[in-house]
Amino acid sequence: MVKVSVILPVYNVAPYLEETFESLIHQSLSDFEIIAVNDGSTDHSEEIIKKYQQLDARVIFFSQNNQGQSAARNLALRHARGKYIYMMDSDDVISNPDALQICYDYAEKNQADFIFFDGESFSEAKKHRTSWNTKRTHLVEENTRYDGNYLLNLMLDTQAHNCVVWLLFIRRDFIKRIGLGFHDGIIHEDELFTTILTLSSDNIFCLRQNLVGHRIRTASTMGINFSKRNLNCYLTVADQLLHFSKAPIIHKFLRYTLSKVFYTGHLIPFKQKAAVFWRALTSGYLKYIGLKSTLVFWFKRH
Repeated sequence: MVKVSVILPVYNVAPYLEETFESLIHQSLSDFEIIAVNDGSTDHSEEIIKKYQQLDARVIFFSQNNQGQSAARNLALRHARGKYIYMMDSDDVISNPDALQICYDYAEKNQADFIFFDGESFSEAKKHRTSWNTKRTHLVEENTRYDGNYLLNLMLDTQAHNCVVWLLFIRRDFIKRIGLGFHDGIIHEDELFTTILTLSSDNIFCLRQNLVGHRIRTASTMGINFSKRNLNCYLTVADQLLHFSKAPIIHKFLRYTLSKVFYTGHLIPFKQKAAVFWRALTSGYLKYIGLKSTLVFWFKRH
């Protein structure tokens, strides 16, 4: 068993992919694997993966027709051999050459289900930092075990909730034990995965270090214009979370999330609003969206 499996879903990131690989292959920890899944890229991303596969035997390569990030990650998870899993975006960089070693040692010392740490987001051309806050470890203590229900409540109460998987370092046996994977066919799949992951654990630890740089691109899921699909995928996340549990924290999470996304939903074309709002209405989600966000959704102009 290798110590860490780095999962790298790849889709049309050729301008940045070499930088990502370089930040990985020069890690001080040597006992890890990189599972790169080309998700139907139409640029020369696959050529770059193959180049690094020739350079470094730790690079494992899979290719599939474009099915989305969830399917790519699930494929990699099925083949992962590492004791721990780190899921990295393929245009990001690990900012500390000792990051994987630090995470491995800390997780082992505490026998954590998973640990979380901080990151830094930056613009596409790395010209400046962005306002997206990827720092939350200051809210808790290192070397202290936390329950997932407590942590999620804390993050929601302090407006510090961050769902992304690239700020997590996860024990693979824990993922297998709870039977968790990524929901195919949606964007914002991290919202579902990390919420269930967190609420399934009472053995979570914080590492107060800044270890990854996250690139915000106009062509990425987080960078493209907000659309009807964003809203529908958040509603799918809500459906799945309520199937997982109807505990108070789930209702709190949905109030926090759906009120924000429907507030932002005023940006979608008016003719697309009826169908997605009808879905929210018939699913009983208006109590989470709230009156203010409903009014903004229908009447605010942009």
